[in-house]
Amino acid sequence: MRVISGEYGGRRLKALDGDNTRPTTDKVKESIFNMIGPYFDGGTALDLYAGSGGLAIEAVSRGMDLGICIEKNFAAIKVINENISITKEPEKFLVRKMDATKAIEYLKDAGTKIDLVLLDPPYAKQEIEKQINQMLDLNLLNEDAMIVCETDKSVDLPEEIRNLTKYRETIYGITQISIYK
Repeated sequence: MRVISGEYGGRRLKALDGDNTRPTTDKVKESIFNMIGPYFDGGTALDLYAGSGGLAIEAVSRGMDLGICIEKNFAAIKVINENISITKEPEKFLVRKMDATKAIEYLKDAGTKIDLVLLDPPYAKQEIEKQINQMLDLNLLNEDAMIVCETDKSVDLPEEIRNLTKYRETIYGITQISIYK
């Protein structure tokens, strides 16, 4: 696993041992960022189920100002912090050990506005719809925000979630990427 492109391009990232997380493969990560960017002119990225932190690190490497990594697994938090240290710019990241639903409330209380949301929850459809609605209810998303959902290809996400429209859906092997704007 590595950072694909941008400022940290080529740097190796650590993955969490065991079956607790499913790291996004380099091929899928590269495809995601080619679809949504591939580069950014600032903004805040939220990786709500961060795992190794690879998606948030990739987003910052490609120009986001801040990458927020939310993860409830203690071992994963340790790996995220190790991976962030590889960037040599820890000030560009915020790492919180907490449940995703509580994290959304925390971000609202902190006055955070999100430009890019990266969602790869363990219980795909139910969590994705619930948390997107929660973010919309709390007005967390900037006007041009994008939401990237990584699920199993069998998950059928709706074409619209309130004012967000699915504008791209692609399958890579067993992985499905759905992007909302």
